[in-house]
Amino acid sequence: MTHEGERRVSGLWCSEVLARLPDYVEGTLSAVDLAAVEGHVGGCDWCERFGGAYAGVVRGLRRVSVDEVPDPIAERLAARLAEELG
Repeated sequence: MTHEGERRVSGLWCSEVLARLPDYVEGTLSAVDLAAVEGHVGGCDWCERFGGAYAGVVRGLRRVSVDEVPDPIAERLAARLAEELG
């Protein structure tokens, strides 16, 4: 099922690329999936912009030590995660 405004590029819909984005950033996609995602991103300006922004956020978060996160923010994040997961 596709959403309005999605594009199919290199055999993948935008939503399929978004579903693979965490694995793409982590470098854990298979060679076939990696080629498909990179082909899509190379031909879809929206996914290219969003994917770049997503990767930038992930890289930024990795630079922050958990000990550096103030308690009120850590508590809000934990509550939001619990809400989303439960």
